Amino acid sequence: MALYSEKVMDHFRNPRNVGVIENADGVGEVGNAKCGDIMKIYLKIDNDTISDVKFETFGCGSAIASSSMATELIKGKPVADALKLTNQAVTEALDGLPAHKLHCSVLAEEAIKAAMKDYYDRHGIAYDESLFPAEHDCESCEV
Repeated sequence: MALYSEKVMDHFRNPRNVGVIENADGVGEVGNAKCGDIMKIYLKIDNDTISDVKFETFGCGSAIASSSMATELIKGKPVADALKLTNQAVTEALDGLPAHKLHCSVLAEEAIKAAMKDYYDRHGIAYDESLFPAEHDCESCEV
């Protein structure tokens, strides 16, 4: 069995939604140079729907693939669906990640949630704090 699935390799070689959204409605950045992966997600939200999403990721192939897949999973979806995105859903959509790379899918989930939190904060929208996890603990990462 190959270490990486065809989907991981495809999203690494041909990442979707790469870039910056100027005047984004929400921006989330997670990660740490210590663990080697930093993800930044930009959201454009219209009528409670994610009309556009872009990412910038500094990290390994699994981090890039996770960012790419996560953006594909929320683009065009209602805001409520983006908040429900889990790292497990990202991993499943990529047909799996090696155990030592699962933290990349966690970062993708956290980056989207950080961007959503930023959107709510910028627009004065009340939200449940429990929807947004604490920052990623890079101590648990295997680099």
